[in-house]
Amino acid sequence: MKKYELTEETIQIDENKTLYRIKALKDFGDVKAGDLGGYVESESNLSHEGNCWIYDEAKVYDYAIISGSAKISDSAEVFCSACISGSARISDSAWISDSAIISDSARISGSACIYGTARISGSARISGSAEVYDSACIFGSARISDSAWIYGSAMIFGSASVSGTSEISGDARIF
Repeated sequence: MKKYELTEETIQIDENKTLYRIKALKDFGDVKAGDLGGYVESESNLSHEGNCWIYDEAKVYDYAIISGSAKISDSAEVFCSACISGSARISDSAWISDSAIISDSARISGSACIYGTARISGSARISGSAEVYDSACIFGSARISDSAWIYGSAMIFGSASVSGTSEISGDARIF
């Protein structure tokens, strides 16, 4: 049985892209039947399995897939072929795009941007106006915050913390 349906309420993203508000058809997780959610381009953007949900004014489109127990909320935007899974949470004005993968119990918040082929996993936290892109990987319980930029093939893991106006790139390994 489907857990949600697309409503007739729509918004335009680009001149040729229409997103549909979702509506829960049954109770699951913290969602009740009849609750309105965020917006998707098609049902392929949000799995009917698990407790994943798109809340508030959040938007998911293109080839992005939300699955597992992932939660997308506030005005977050997820697009291209990004994949959000596990119990990952994306909130506030966070922006996830391209082929970025957010998994496990990772949390992305604030106005953080994750794009390119970046990977965020484990219990990593990305917040503030931090940017993680290219093929950078953040995992374990690492914390990236403020205006930090992590890019190239940099890896931040373990309990490492990067904040302020730090810039980590190339083949850097911080743990």
